[in-house]
Parts: sequence; structure tokens; C-alpha cells
Amino acid sequence: MSSGFRLLLIASLFALVAGCSSKQQEEVLPEETYYDNARKAMNSGNFNQAEQNLDFLETYYPFGRYAEQAQLDLIYARYQNFDLEGARAAADRFLRLNPQSENVDYALYMRGLASYNLDINLAGRYLPIDLSERDPGEQRRAFRDFSALLSQYPDSEYAPDARQRMIAIRNRLAELELHAARYYIRREAYLAANNRARYVVENFPKAPATEEALIIMAETYQFLGVKQAARDAIALLSTNYPDSDAFDENMEFQSNRIKRENRSLTSVVTFGLFGDD
Repeated sequence: MSSGFRLLLIASLFALVAGCSSKQQEEVLPEETYYDNARKAMNSGNFNQAEQNLDFLETYYPFGRYAEQAQLDLIYARYQNFDLEGARAAADRFLRLNPQSENVDYALYMRGLASYNLDINLAGRYLPIDLSERDPGEQRRAFRDFSALLSQYPDSEYAPDARQRMIAIRNRLAELELHAARYYIRREAYLAANNRARYVVENFPKAPATEEALIIMAETYQFLGVKQAARDAIALLSTNYPDSDAFDENMEFQSNRIKRENRSLTSVVTFGLFGDD
């Protein structure tokens, strides 16, 4: 290939690239067109197309007249597309760029909702997964966002739902601690079980798990020989849960969750992970 022909080929390629770039630049639509397309797509349930138009809107008109609303719509479009981490990122961006907006409550709510549902995804809805055994990190993040919403915007239209979700999160966190307490009982780590149960009583006193937590507290205190603490736990249980199955017909504490097992040295050393076989 001659040098002249090579130069001609290179020049042609540059011209082709420049032409494509100019053509692409010419295809940028007006700001209002992107916004209208996004709204129409959302109204028809086509959230992929809506997200695409909102991304174009942010790319070409980051400070335009529709910028703030586009950021809000992007949170919603990503959430509807099950892109929960993307929805949370979009909410983060909105809160960072618009701290004085009248829609901060919505962004806080949606960020919390995205975190809340990251632990309750489609697999969790349709498969037998015990949520009490899962890492509660996302739930704690959701709780913080809902708490901020209620603190800063108590009259927000999103406040009632946020409040109910906070109760659900509280119950899940309590059940998670109770799950750990049961595990420690199986491993005969009774002090650790007592600590987990006590954490539930002290931090989640209204959760459904509190009754069993008090029972575990009372029984582990009895086993550990801390008699006064055991009596206090039983008294608290009888006051708040007089119909508990832990009491017999004479209101005597009769729980027997702690059962000593004959375990081999291997089982003890491995915390029961390999059994006694």
C-alpha cells in the first residue's frame, strides 16, 4: 500500500468519524421533547424507555428547566425497573444537588424504600428464605432514611407508610437477634444467648420477639446462676405476657429451652458445625 493511498484512507476515516459525530450532534432533541417522551413512557409503563430519555435529559440539559423533576422521575423509573441500587444512587444525587427542594421528603422516602426492598427482592418473595437470617445492613439504612423523613417532615404524605415500614424493620431486627440467641443456645453458649436476648428486650421492647427474648433471658440467667436477674426477667414476662406458654396454670415459670446435650469433643471444638459423626 502506497503512502499516498494510506494518507487518503486515514483522511477518509477522519472525515467519516467527524461526519458521524456531527450527525449525532444534530440528533440531540430539544429538552422538552426528552421530558415529554419520558413522561409518556412512564405513563404507559415503559420504564426502560423513560429512563433512557431521562438520562439523555440529564446529559444534554443538566441545568435545564426540567432538571430537578427529571432527577425525581429517574429515581422512580429505576425503582420500577427493579434497579434498586440505581434508584438509591439517583436519590443520593438528588439530595446532594437539591438540599432545599420541597421534594426532599420524596427522595428520602424512595431512598429508604429502595434499601428496604433490597432485602426483600423477588427471590425472597417467592422462595422460602428466612429474612431473620439475612444481613440487616440494608434494613438499618432504610430505617435511618425513614427516621430522617419522620423527623424532618412529620406531616409528609409519605410519613404514614414510612412509619409502618419502620415497625416492620424493628420487628425483623429483633427477630434477627432472637435467631442468633437460639443459635447460641444450640451451641451451649448461654452467656452469648443471654446477651442477644437482652439486646432485644432493651432495644425492641414492642417487637413480637420480645416475649421469647424474656423467656431466654430468664432461663439463661437461671442456668448461669444469676438468680435475682432471672427473677426480674420472669416478673417482667408475667407483667407483660401473663398468658405466655412459659407459665403453668399456677403462673410458675416452666420453660425448658435449655437442654444439655452429650456432645463429643469434636462437636464442642467445632461449635457443632461438623456434628458428632
